[in-house]
Amino acid sequence: MKTPSPSVFRWIKTECGRAKFAELAARPGPLARLRLGWFVLIAALRDWRLPNPDIGEPNG
Repeated sequence: MKTPSPSVFRWIKTECGRAKFAELAARPGPLARLRLGWFVLIAALRDWRLPNPDIGEPNG
């Protein structure tokens, strides 16, 4: 199983979205790659306003 790259997690910010990404990234085949790309696009659009959980919120 391929580990997801942190650069993708810049766009997918929710825990459930990251879990689904890992699940879809493990599937072989061209249709699976297409589904993964579609998922990343939709997840990035839905999560773009959310704060990134990997970066702590600034104090103040």
